[in-house]
Amino acid sequence: MSDIERESMEFDVVIVGAGPAGLAAAIRLKQVSPELSVVVLEKGGEVGAHILSGAVVDPVGIDRLLPGWREESDHPFKTPVTADHFLVLGAAGSLRLPNFMMPPLMNNHGNYIVSLGNVCRWLAAKAEALGVEIYPGFAAVDLVFNDDGAVTGVITGDMGVEKDGTHGPNYAPGMALMGKYVLIGEGARGSLAKQLIARYNLSEGREPGKFGIGLKELWQVKPENHKPGLVQHSFGWPLDMKTGGGSFLYHLEDNLVAVGFVVHLNYKNPWLSPFEEFQRFKTHPAIRGAFEGATRLGYGARAITEGGWQSVPKLVFPGGALMGCAAGMVNVPRIKGSHNAVLSGMQAAEHVAAAIAEGRANDELTAYEANWRDSDIGKDLKKVRNVKPLWSRFGTIAGVAVGGLDMWCNTLFGVSPFGTMKHGKTDAASLDPASKHARIAYPKADGVLTFDRLSSVFLSNTNHEENEPVHLIVGDMELQKSSEHDVFAGPSTRYCPAGVYEWVDKDGNAAADPSAKDVRFVINAQNCVHCKTCDIKDPNQNINWVPPQGGEGPVYQNM
Repeated sequence: MSDIERESMEFDVVIVGAGPAGLAAAIRLKQVSPELSVVVLEKGGEVGAHILSGAVVDPVGIDRLLPGWREESDHPFKTPVTADHFLVLGAAGSLRLPNFMMPPLMNNHGNYIVSLGNVCRWLAAKAEALGVEIYPGFAAVDLVFNDDGAVTGVITGDMGVEKDGTHGPNYAPGMALMGKYVLIGEGARGSLAKQLIARYNLSEGREPGKFGIGLKELWQVKPENHKPGLVQHSFGWPLDMKTGGGSFLYHLEDNLVAVGFVVHLNYKNPWLSPFEEFQRFKTHPAIRGAFEGATRLGYGARAITEGGWQSVPKLVFPGGALMGCAAGMVNVPRIKGSHNAVLSGMQAAEHVAAAIAEGRANDELTAYEANWRDSDIGKDLKKVRNVKPLWSRFGTIAGVAVGGLDMWCNTLFGVSPFGTMKHGKTDAASLDPASKHARIAYPKADGVLTFDRLSSVFLSNTNHEENEPVHLIVGDMELQKSSEHDVFAGPSTRYCPAGVYEWVDKDGNAAADPSAKDVRFVINAQNCVHCKTCDIKDPNQNINWVPPQGGEGPVYQNM
């Protein structure tokens, strides 16, 4: 890629990702130093197209970034939380937990149910009004380094490359966007963040990164089933009590309900399918009534960072910094990360502006790394640091109960009886061989309440050109057969929420028997919704997700 002659553009600050962190950083830079030139690259075809979240947003970050936003009429925060329910689900019934048992940090009153994609579209308009340049449809696929090894810019993806790697008739090389500092806000498991963490050993002394997969549908329900402002979280069935995860129902405005399901990706059973568990969840007696006579409008899936306090890597490297979910700043029990993303973007921006004002460039923003754990971000994450490892160690019922006690101790006394626990294995290493578990028989979709993956992907508006290079790179195809298939029974066909991966027989048909020997691996990359679960959960770390050409992928609306 370095041998190609590229046009170059110079900026003071280059930001990768038009999510909450990237846009907050851009806005804050212009607030502090209006004279700075700032550019934001967004791989989606439009801002918000690839943004997927629940979402119940704690407005603390927006309050600090845009103090007068509540007086505006066009903001997207239309639905304040009015009720907060916590349910434990069994196979046939449910138990609502009293709210007084929940630590104060779990209280959602004062928060808002929103489409995070619409929040990002609103923030993008704010940034552009301040003079920020935003380029949607331009994925940053590589980094530029100077002779000292510092990051000095990014390279956008080439366009018009054919599937075989040759240059087609519409070929155009990507551009080099150069800056005094580069800020990375790609979201969970970003491709550039992965490179940077490895190159600069940013995870040294940290626990392994941990992740979940979040699946979401947007429904329009009958008015009599709509309860604006209701936030309902649940855990338990259909997952067994050794598998971490949970679910949500959020009632927005206009008879819209967002329903979602999260599975922690440290699950052991390779026969488990997060997508199918999500579909089963909707059939529970405490859940299905909300969707009687309703219409499904949208579907999507996304990896969620779950490592928290212990897993956040070193945030700075020569020439830039990580922000938001690229750094893993999600508060797992609250299922919230956008507030910390906004706050981290603001912090990074303030340190960048101060450095440039001092005449610095392409060095380490050491003050950002030194200060974040004592900031509101660090205080938020530290209180809940043991919830995920306790859940993983003791299972759902005992783990959630002890995790709640730990949050109370942190809230009341500022300490934990467990200190700071370790996460242990990576999510990839947690998978057992298929022989250790019984195969799970999932019910067939009814097309009314439950659905298959391909009809779901259709609702995500996902599109990739078929004659472009596959953006899901298998490092060793023989290893994929001998291990992922022969030992683990092809879990990629189940953990992928979009039907990207198939093991097929010699006739090209999906292999009905996972133990069949004469099979080959097929990648339907055009289905990919960019959740990046394969990049995380493949047991050999043999699949690498990279951005596709252009602004391709899902086009989420109101998600």
